[in-house]
This record gives sequence, structure tokens and C-alpha cells, in this order.
Amino acid sequence: MQKTVDFIKETFKTQEFIPLHEPRFIGNEKKYLNDCIDSTFVSSVGKYVDTFEKEFAKTVGSKFAIATVNGTAALHISLLLADVKKDDEVITQPLTFIATCNAISYIGAKPIFVDVDLDTMGLSPDSLKNFLETNCEVVENICINKTTNRQIKACVPMHTFGHPCRIEEIKDICDIWNITLVEDAAESLGSFYKNRHTGTFGKVGAFSFNGNKIITSGGGGVIITDDESLAKRAKHITTTAKIPHPYEYVHDETAYNYRLPNINAALLVAQLEQLEKFLASKRELAKIYKEFFLQNSIKFIEEPENSKSNYWLQAVLLEDVKQRDEFLEFTNKNGVMTRPIWKLMNELEMYKDCQKTDLKNAKYLEERVVNIPSSVRLPI
Repeated sequence: MQKTVDFIKETFKTQEFIPLHEPRFIGNEKKYLNDCIDSTFVSSVGKYVDTFEKEFAKTVGSKFAIATVNGTAALHISLLLADVKKDDEVITQPLTFIATCNAISYIGAKPIFVDVDLDTMGLSPDSLKNFLETNCEVVENICINKTTNRQIKACVPMHTFGHPCRIEEIKDICDIWNITLVEDAAESLGSFYKNRHTGTFGKVGAFSFNGNKIITSGGGGVIITDDESLAKRAKHITTTAKIPHPYEYVHDETAYNYRLPNINAALLVAQLEQLEKFLASKRELAKIYKEFFLQNSIKFIEEPENSKSNYWLQAVLLEDVKQRDEFLEFTNKNGVMTRPIWKLMNELEMYKDCQKTDLKNAKYLEERVVNIPSSVRLPI
């Protein structure tokens, strides 16, 4: 393990502590921030919000993008746009960040957990298909869970660490069962499945710009869609449902204060300008890691078939829990930050009673996957 620590420090050209993922501000960030401050438009109205939404939609190939205060808010609103209501059910994966399930729970809906694929670490279309055929029926174009008698309204796959899941197959299954596909693309900006950007397969998709993402504004999120009516709806309910007027404050429903401030959008506009450089650096790092770990009999997790991954968080697959824990302890004690993959959602207290399939793949990965330093290397 000392060899791994030495290699990572050499790769990042430092003997200091190496974080898992730190942001890089190497472009027009300060220039745009100063311009935003000078304009005094630092809240939810301003040219940088408009510019970012336009440029982000162009980047991923969607017709519309609606900026939000964070990725969880983007996913929450995406589920509302999919008409998910209290006591509906939403199929998702147990191997994900807590925000996926939290967004479902904010509405009062119930998660159902199906297994993931070993190669993508994302929701398995085979597990999804098996669950639906075993437990569900379509009655008057509504997917009903025969076990609970509730409607299954949506399916939320997540592209784990930026590696695309088999999203096209998932979409086909959802279409057959009249389930709305909502993509949790929080981690996958710059990732493609069959030459199509993640987040664009579903009715809506949600991205995150938290401080550890490829591009960041400290927080931030965005909803994408090709449906103009949904885009207008998203903008309305993320801005407290205020009816546009030069000076009056009239709101036509209970809504959310989820809009991204202009000062954060200024950062994102500058960060988006650097995206291609960031992605190139990450893919080069993945190549370096792959060669090293291959020589040292450790499996490096590569992009799946038919995919181009952003390699947001680089990861290795260790032999078992014992080797994982030894790896985590040694690297962190020696100045290299590593972390295990998330604890399965169905093992958390608030989700332990949720319906689930056999989750053997998710459990296998939970016990073995470790993230290693993944920052964009300087200079680029």
C-alpha cells in the first residue's frame, strides 16, 4: 500500500495531503464575480443565471435548463415535474448518495430499491424488469404495485461516479410500464451513453455543482428537459411561484425558493468554459491509474461499454471488506484521502423497511469500492 500512496503523491506532484476532489478556479471566475458584485445583482436575477442556463443546455444537448440552488433541489423539482405525489412509489437504486432518496421523501413518496449492475454501478435494467414483471401490473395505463396497491410513478437511475448506467434499456422498460424516467445525473456532467449526454434520456434530468463536482459554484444544480411547458413550470415553482409583475408580489401556489443566485451562476459560467480541459485531465488521470493498478493486481473501475465517462471520482475494486478497510486506513493515515462507496440506502434507518429486490451486486460493491484522489491536475 505504501507503493500506492507514493504513486498517487508522485502523480499529483506533492507530498502534502491530497484531497479526494478539490475545485479548480483557473479561468474567469474572479472576473465574473467582480462584475456580478459591481452590478449589485447578486441574488436570483441577473445575466449570469440566464447565460449559464443557455450555455448549459447547449453543452448537454437539451432544449431547456433551469438553474437551482443545489442538486437535491433540482431532483426534488424534477420529481414534482414527473407528477410524483405523496404515497406514490419511485424505483431507484440502493447504491447512491442520500440526496436521491431524500428528494423522493420530501414529496412523501416511497422508494423501491432494485439492484445495480457490477460494471456500471448504476441501476440494472435486468433487476428493474424482473421486479416489475414479478410485482406489478398496468391497469388503465397506470403501473400498480400489487404488493402495496400503490402507483409506481417514476424511476430514478443514477450515473454512479459519472459512469453511465444502461439508461437506454431502462428507458425502454419504463415506457412499457408507463413509468416516468427521471435521471439523477448529479455526478455525470460530461458523460455520454451511445454518444448522447446523460440526463437527456429521461423526461427530466438533474445535475449538481456541489464543491466536489467537476464544475462548481460552491453549491448549485440544474434541471434539464426538452419539454417547454415543464421548463416554464420548473422556473415558476423554483421562484416561489411569483407571478411576474414590475412591483407587486402575488404568488399563485405554495412553491419553493430554489433559484440559483446570480453570484453563484457567475462562477458556473466561468467553470463551464473550462469543462473540456477538466474532462481531458480526468480521462488522462484514469489512464495513468489504470496502468498502475493493472501492474499491482488491483482492479481499476473503467467506463462501461457504449459509454464515455467523465471519471468524476476515480475508483478501485478491492478483494473484500478486510482489504478495503486496510486500504482506507493506510492511505488516509499517510496523507492520501480515500473513501468507501456509500452505505446502501436500504441499510439506513429511515429506508430499512422499503421494498427491495435481491441486492447482491449492490452489496458486493459496497464492501469493495474505494474512491481515490480525483482532482483535475495542474497545470492543465
